Formats: sequence, structure tokens, C-alpha cells
Amino acid sequence: MDPALLLDIGGVVLRSGHEMMALLGGRRPELAGETDRRGRLGPVPDPRWELALAGTLAERAYWAERAAGLGVLAGGGTDIPALMALLYDEDALAVDGLVRPEARALMRDAAGGGRTVAALTNDLAAFHEDADLTRHPLFSLFDPLVDGSLTGVLKPDPGAYALALSALGDPDPADVVFLDDMPGNVAGARAAGLTTVWVDLEDPGAAFAEARDLLRLAVAA
Repeated sequence: MDPALLLDIGGVVLRSGHEMMALLGGRRPELAGETDRRGRLGPVPDPRWELALAGTLAERAYWAERAAGLGVLAGGGTDIPALMALLYDEDALAVDGLVRPEARALMRDAAGGGRTVAALTNDLAAFHEDADLTRHPLFSLFDPLVDGSLTGVLKPDPGAYALALSALGDPDPADVVFLDDMPGNVAGARAAGLTTVWVDLEDPGAAFAEARDLLRLAVAA
């Protein structure tokens, strides 16, 4: 049986909020006090993100804090959907700069090679509500798309992986290659028996190359 591909969305398929924050800072330099603090990708240390990576601060709590800070400075809403609308704006949608090219290529090659392509995300609806982003054409390749915003079960809860496996038809978990950018979510998937790849946002290309090997796909052209 060919392995299936299971992807987180934010940070894996979509460029991370921190990457989009850098673009926002370029457009609006008056926000640099906030946008220069962007996980491990910015020039200013981000200790709260380190807590999120360690699993001692919920990822949603981190982004709620950032939404409040940036929202006040930007003169807009101060909740997470407002922040995401600011980061993933119409310009990014228009040029498709929000999708990671390696992810697009991997998804299309996996689907073209007969592999199942699926998503397991915590926050698509919770973060983006009914924005156009949630209907991105690339998402049509996901079969299924399991969103913890809707199921109420978030990674790294073991139930989140069980729901994804059930939606995939209960394959051997080892035959599912799962990519996520949060170490705790990767650890949870590994504990559930999935084959895991951590997407290091400082070098995301390495993770997609590893996934290609695991999926037995040719190197991207």
C-alpha cells in the first residue's frame, strides 16, 4: 500500500504567521515593534513562542496575545481572526504568496502519484472563520480535511489523530506520513504510530524532501 500524506495547514501548507508577519512589517514599518518579534524568524527574541514550542503555552493563547498587541497598533480588531485577516491579506491571496511552494509541489505530486492527501489542522475555521483563504483551490486536494476547530479535538490530543485515521479509512498508522511545524503535535502523532516529519520553519525545505523520500516520490523538478 502506498503511504498517505497527512498535513498540518498553518505553517506547513500555508506560510506561517511569523513569515506573514515579516511581510506585514515591510508594508507597515510603524508596526516593527511587534512584527520584529516573530518566533525564531525575527531579529527580536520571542520567549512566549519558545513556551509554545515547548508545549507550556497553548498555541492559541500565543496568537491571542499577538492579536491583542498588533491589533491595537494597527488600529483594527484585536482577536485572532482579525490578526489573520491582517497577515493573510488580499495581496497575498492575489499572488498566492501564502502557500509554501514545496507544499504545493508535494501535494500535487502525491495526488498525481495516487497517494491520498489529507489535512489535520487545529485552527482553520477558528483562525480564519469564513475568509476566502478557507476555500483556497489547493485545499480541494485534501480528502479528508479534519479541522479541530470543528471536531473540538485538538492536536496533540490522541483523539485528534484517531479522528484523522478514521477519516482516512483506518489505515496502518505507520503508512501515514504526517507533517507539522509544532514539536508537540509531531510527538503526539508519533505516539499514535504515524510516521512523522517536523517542519522546522528555519529550514522547511528539508522536511518536504524527507517527506518525498517517505512517500517514495521523485525529487521535485
